[in-house]
Amino acid sequence: MQKLSGTLRAQGKTIGLVPTMGALHDGHLSLVRRARAETDAVIVSVFVNPTQFGPNEDFTRYPRDIDADTALAAGAGADIVFAPPVEEMYPKNYSTYVSEEAVARPLEGASRPTHFRGVTTVVAKLFNITRPDVAVFGQKDAQQVAVVAKMTEDLNFPVRIVVAPTLREADGLAMSSRNRYLSGAQRAEALALGRALAFAKGMVEKGERRSDRLVAEMTHLLAQYRRVRVIYVALVDRRTMEPMREVEPGRSMLAAAAWVDEVRLIDNVTL
Repeated sequence: MQKLSGTLRAQGKTIGLVPTMGALHDGHLSLVRRARAETDAVIVSVFVNPTQFGPNEDFTRYPRDIDADTALAAGAGADIVFAPPVEEMYPKNYSTYVSEEAVARPLEGASRPTHFRGVTTVVAKLFNITRPDVAVFGQKDAQQVAVVAKMTEDLNFPVRIVVAPTLREADGLAMSSRNRYLSGAQRAEALALGRALAFAKGMVEKGERRSDRLVAEMTHLLAQYRRVRVIYVALVDRRTMEPMREVEPGRSMLAAAAWVDEVRLIDNVTL
């Protein structure tokens, strides 16, 4: 892959990277199309990264279908699908990791303490392997985007991070590979996450600025659903993930995570 990237660069082509864990859906494909519009050659990585899963998380059952992913990626404009085996990315005796220690700490970092170390490590490796000019990520994984952006800046990677908007299903559920875990009854209650965020955004549009009020209303709404267990609801700075006491338009983001029975979902909205 490094040789191929070098050849593309020698030809004067710009390279776009879309890092994924596969199980591609329309949200991923929107990222591929964005990369296609921004660069000459698009690489989609498909790698279920073991280092970003906790010990009791869904690594073994995470959906995998490389043939379907390859066809979907190509249809959206990808030139190359890079799907390395685990042994190639983490050979025997592998012992080097990349940690971002500020943006990664709250929210997802608090409930999944090793998660972002795995994300930054694999993204750093993908940057070194594919040598992209641009990397495209989705807004749904807002903290991941912020962590990767900070790592990219701090480690002087010559990569421009592009953030594409969250795509939603017709019923409002944020697109996610984990949505396929949901039964019909679970999916009906999973809609509560997006609805609570939309309700809080409506409060802001009517003039509400207080964090405690927004969080209380969202938590109250989510508590009405039997299958939903809130992990966190927070008003944060969308770049640093630090908590905010009041909304500052353009800077603030409402983020939420919840279990719907055994399925863990995240969502957010910028304000």
